[in-house]
Parts: sequence; structure tokens; C-alpha cells
Amino acid sequence: VQLQASGGGLAQAGGSQRLSCAVSVGSVSDYVISWFRQAPGKERVFVAGMSRRGSSTQYADSVKGRFTISKDGLKSAVYLQMNSLKPEDTAVYYCAAGRPVYSAYDQTSLYYYWGQGTLVTVSS
Repeated sequence: VQLQASGGGLAQAGGSQRLSCAVSVGSVSDYVISWFRQAPGKERVFVAGMSRRGSSTQYADSVKGRFTISKDGLKSAVYLQMNSLKPEDTAVYYCAAGRPVYSAYDQTSLYYYWGQGTLVTVSS
């Protein structure tokens, strides 16, 4: 399984941006796909995750109501729609694939595959 994240760049506070994660050599239905982010000098943290069938999602408290994770099975892609961006959303965003149980979506060690990361910078 290979993952490639894209869509990052510079955004203004209050603006929107959509990240894409292309999944190749595999299917988005085979794995839990989640987004993590890592700000400079900080640990990588969970942002949002979606179950294999897409029937359930989970969000970090810091992004609830602002970010939405979705997927397109035909395109084998997972998206992260980010609205009402804040400067503290600035980070490198990674998509990851694994098979954690719902209660462990935030555990980085349970993901087998990672994309290369895409930088999102939010200016105030």
C-alpha cells in the first residue's frame, strides 16, 4: 500500500483547504485511513479517522466541527476538508493506513503505512 498526501499550502486564518490522500496498491476499504499532523517541535498527533467501510469517523477535539474526513472509493482517495482554519492548524499533515480499533485511532504505532506529508501553513 502506498499513500500520497497532497493539497497543502498557504492559507489565511478563517479560510479553507482540502487535503487529498491517494491510496495505491490497495483499497481505501481495506484499512482505517486517518490524518495526523505534526507541528514544528511537537509530536505527531491524530486529527481525523475513518473506518474501513466509511460508516464511522472520529475527530480530535481541536478540529471537531471544522474538519471533515471523507473518501471516494472509486478514486481510492481520502480527503480532509479543513474549514475555519486557525494559525495553530499549521503543521505537516500525514495520511496513514492501518487496522486499529475505533478506540485506538489516535495511536500512531498501529498504522502500517504513511504518506510523505504535506505542509499546511495558516497565516493570521
